[in-house]
Amino acid sequence: MAAENDSILKNLIAYIQRKSFIWGPEPEIYNGIAGFYTYGPLGKELKNNVENTIRKTFKASEFWEVECPTVAPAPVWKASGHLDGFTDPVITCSKCNANFRADNLLEEFLRNDKETIKKHEEITGEKELEQPVPTDKIELLKLIKLHEVKCPSCKTSFCEVQEIKQHNLMMKTTIGLDIEAYNRPETATTTYLPFPRYLEFFRDKLPFGVFQIGKAYRNEISPRQFVLRSREFTQAEGQLFIFEEQKQDFEKFDDVKSDIMPMWSAKLQEENKEPLNISLEEAFNNKFLKNKAYAWTLNLAYRLFKNLGIPENRIRLRQHCDDEKAFYADDAWDIELKLSSFGWTEVCGVHDRTSYDLNKHSEHSGKNLQARNEQNEKKTPHVLEIAFGTDRPTFALLDIFYSYDEEKKQDTLKIPAHIAPVKVSVLPLVKKDGLSETAKEIYSELREIFECTYDHAGSIGRRYARNDEIGTPFCLTIDYDTLDKESPNFGTVTIRERDTCEQKRINKKTCKEIIEKLISNKIKFSDI
Repeated sequence: MAAENDSILKNLIAYIQRKSFIWGPEPEIYNGIAGFYTYGPLGKELKNNVENTIRKTFKASEFWEVECPTVAPAPVWKASGHLDGFTDPVITCSKCNANFRADNLLEEFLRNDKETIKKHEEITGEKELEQPVPTDKIELLKLIKLHEVKCPSCKTSFCEVQEIKQHNLMMKTTIGLDIEAYNRPETATTTYLPFPRYLEFFRDKLPFGVFQIGKAYRNEISPRQFVLRSREFTQAEGQLFIFEEQKQDFEKFDDVKSDIMPMWSAKLQEENKEPLNISLEEAFNNKFLKNKAYAWTLNLAYRLFKNLGIPENRIRLRQHCDDEKAFYADDAWDIELKLSSFGWTEVCGVHDRTSYDLNKHSEHSGKNLQARNEQNEKKTPHVLEIAFGTDRPTFALLDIFYSYDEEKKQDTLKIPAHIAPVKVSVLPLVKKDGLSETAKEIYSELREIFECTYDHAGSIGRRYARNDEIGTPFCLTIDYDTLDKESPNFGTVTIRERDTCEQKRINKKTCKEIIEKLISNKIKFSDI
């Protein structure tokens, strides 16, 4: 995954680190290791808001949250296929011995090499270069040599390299003295394992949904896309357990069938057509989607990203073509976001995994992972999965809503109020004459509900600018009119909106109520 705009990415990462959102690679004082990052105070608060929105969305759809171990013994990963098949092709520079993921290296070259792009435009008349990158190691090596791809570290050609090796992404550990184990590379596998316990909790009634938010680990070869590709990351996955015969007659589908989504089916891709804004019902009737339960699950994932505040024009749903879909998947779609730095980027996968996972774990564990349907027949349920990391949407929010004002020479983060790390800042006009005492009283009341700050240092204009830079949607200023009983504005404060810089007077006793309504979009600033 190569950045489409390196200057935007460079400025964005500088801003993210400068404003204490994300630091790294970590540990910085030991020169850092790629793929490990620290979320600073603002970044952690933003990530918390992302994950809490995910929880709220899943719970509103009757999914229950679980927390499973992050380490499991080798037989678990043998059953899931990760131990043997979870690998990436790695190419090693003959001069500096730097390692790179071969398919990513070739893709970046094909997108960034100006001569290659120019030839492509002359032949096809198309400005965008969309050459498929092969997965076969021999073919990969042929193309890397053909295009004379060079090592990003020392600029040596890979022409002398004799082979591409497969690199296992699993992080190995040992439990006790001699039990071979691995850190989980995703949360899904550990979510499947307590299936018999789920049946007890849900009183043997399907369908039911569970979800998990937690750490996962992948020993990436050379992660170079900031937090979009890390070795340690947070993943969120929802699993809907459902009998095959329940997938077509799924009542919840009717609640969302009119929802419009930007869908890019495999057929539309093959015909070089753009995504189609279409209702879920139309998509089902046009056979974009095979069953109503999966359609509902795909819609849930789409709503989740909308709930995070991602603009609709930055979201599309892309179906996997036959040559990229996993062999066990009945259907698979990705949610992609259009980032300012990386362009269209995959952030979520929605898969109909059929009964594959439960069958595999039943086979390897020797345990019965079936349930009884309404006809009292024992069957292995299917799993509909929503899988994504929380680091990518967190980064996406910063990427999409960050801007730099050349005229003011100032950073601005116009992030939606409900997801902003700091909701309101309380500012006394000056520190004297009782203004700071009144401001602190208001601040103490507000901080019981919102993440807010108190700032009395510098001019009021500079303090407004500081809050604009970190995305604070509202500022409350306490001035002399607030305390002057002779003033018509006695008992009021000034509230300022970040995006418009508009200011209004409101009663200090109603601050909490008004800000709550503004954040939840129950009222607009113009309604005050």
